[in-house]
Amino acid sequence: MSNMNNRRQFLRQMGLYTMGMGMLPAVLAACNEGKSTRSKEEADSSHASKGAEAAAKELFFKISLAEWSFHKALFAGKMNHLDFASRAKNEFGIEGIEYVNQFFKDKAKDQTYLAEMKKRADDLGVRSVLIMCDGEGEMGDLDVKKRMKAVENHYKWIEAAKFLGCHSIRVNAAGEGDPAEVAKAAADGLTKLATFGKDHDIGVIVENHGGMSSNGKWLSSIMKTVNMPNCGTLPDLGNFCIKRSKPENNTPEAWAKTTCIEEYDRYQGVSELMPFAKGVSAKTYDFDASGNEVTIDYQRILKIVKDAGFTGFMGIEYEGEKLSEEEGIKKTKELLLKLGGK
Repeated sequence: MSNMNNRRQFLRQMGLYTMGMGMLPAVLAACNEGKSTRSKEEADSSHASKGAEAAAKELFFKISLAEWSFHKALFAGKMNHLDFASRAKNEFGIEGIEYVNQFFKDKAKDQTYLAEMKKRADDLGVRSVLIMCDGEGEMGDLDVKKRMKAVENHYKWIEAAKFLGCHSIRVNAAGEGDPAEVAKAAADGLTKLATFGKDHDIGVIVENHGGMSSNGKWLSSIMKTVNMPNCGTLPDLGNFCIKRSKPENNTPEAWAKTTCIEEYDRYQGVSELMPFAKGVSAKTYDFDASGNEVTIDYQRILKIVKDAGFTGFMGIEYEGEKLSEEEGIKKTKELLLKLGGK
């Protein structure tokens, strides 16, 4: 309804059409004052939004959202994987997303489903950044047949990443056995997979994801051995536990209750992995009253990332227990905006 119609309705309710026009100037002034107030509020809101956008543009990196931040809601069936793009954009103002294959495990070759994922992201102006792949085997398996099977298992995810417009898939490079032998096997597996990825213009990147892979020196040595432009790392700022206590079962809840027995120095590890980084996972667990992450010195670690010349996507990956997933994502974004200036 137009402003004129609103005024007429108001005037009718006041009986002014029959009482004369004496009160009309005052009434119109009140309406105009309300309109002015609304315009001011809208302007303030627009200014705040533009201010946030300006702040984001001044970051030395781009912000994305890792789907794992919603793992509790997704595993519990409280969130649909297809809604990931809209939640990232509409609730958090984030225009880059990092998928986790566990949440559309049987859809890698489903062109109809992938097309719907792509459409939803494209319609919102959201960039599909990468797919984090788990459960498809280890690149560093010492058994040649199992290692080759792991390589082949990832082909479909490379093809899906290409279709969605991602730049890479994230794989796991660990294995069981002598570290030197596992490193040799991982280099072999990664070389084979990266060769397939090269034909699709897709990167193959490895995260420090526990075990040997959380040893920065070990993983960086593999990158030097592979020495391919489309093979790199995805440094996770939190995943530097080399040895953990055993979980009661293989569920996210059980793993969350485990404790780290041996941990690699995260700042050294990030320094060692950044020369090969094609993305960074901004892991967070908990925050203090000032909004700082209590387990990771973000000011120190972001300086390492910045000094490496990194300008790509930093994916928010909240994994804490005290805050809701939504609050954890918001807190992480606020922290990145506060400390990530150029």
